[in-house]
Amino acid sequence: MHHSSREGRLGAALVEAADTLSEAFDTVAYLRRLSDHCVALLDASAAGFMLIEGGEAVSFGVSSRQQELALDLLEVQHHGGPCLESYGSGEPVPPVAIRAAHASSRWPDFTERALRHDIGSTFAVPLRRKGTPLGALNVFAPEQARPSPAPEDGTALLLAQILADAAALGLANHRVFTQYRTLTSQLQEALSSRVRIEQAKGMLAERRRTGMDEAFIALRRFARSHRLPIDEVATAVITDSQDIAELGREHPGPA
Repeated sequence: MHHSSREGRLGAALVEAADTLSEAFDTVAYLRRLSDHCVALLDASAAGFMLIEGGEAVSFGVSSRQQELALDLLEVQHHGGPCLESYGSGEPVPPVAIRAAHASSRWPDFTERALRHDIGSTFAVPLRRKGTPLGALNVFAPEQARPSPAPEDGTALLLAQILADAAALGLANHRVFTQYRTLTSQLQEALSSRVRIEQAKGMLAERRRTGMDEAFIALRRFARSHRLPIDEVATAVITDSQDIAELGREHPGPA
């Protein structure tokens, strides 16, 4: 791949990695697209991300090219493999020849499966954000290739790490985005609930010919005695539901 086209592809990948502030965001689809960029950048057979929490894989996102191969080689890493090693150390696992790793009993399950798929070499880089490990990106090169999936090992690792860092940032930003949306929704609901309760107090006070405080006491007592959320009772008052008809006839007593 020429330098200009590689730079263009990397630029496109970084833009896509940053595009996570959406309600329709899909983690698996996002990681698949970035894996596709990785495969194109490094002329690899396949690539895939493994997200890890508490030492256990929780999500995979693999390239469209040889999707089943990539998924198989990520899923087989339960007891060891490039992803888990990179995740555990927080450092890249430089390109490793699969036959040599298999002969030395490094990652036995993974290397045996990789040989079945005619994978010649692999490497992994950590997915991390501010020192917190999130997972790893694993790249696979074909049997007939040199031990590196790119013209230079250092270039391959650098490009993959840049992409992994961008993905980690994108995922972290989406998590914050989701948290803020949830908080905003909760605050809006709390405000709406308060408005409904105030409206119900005014309506009760008018019906019962009492003050606002007495109306609120009646509203709260009814909610407690019927084990209902006060907001639900307030809504029933506003909609003039027959379920709370008795509330309009009561006289306020002690809270």
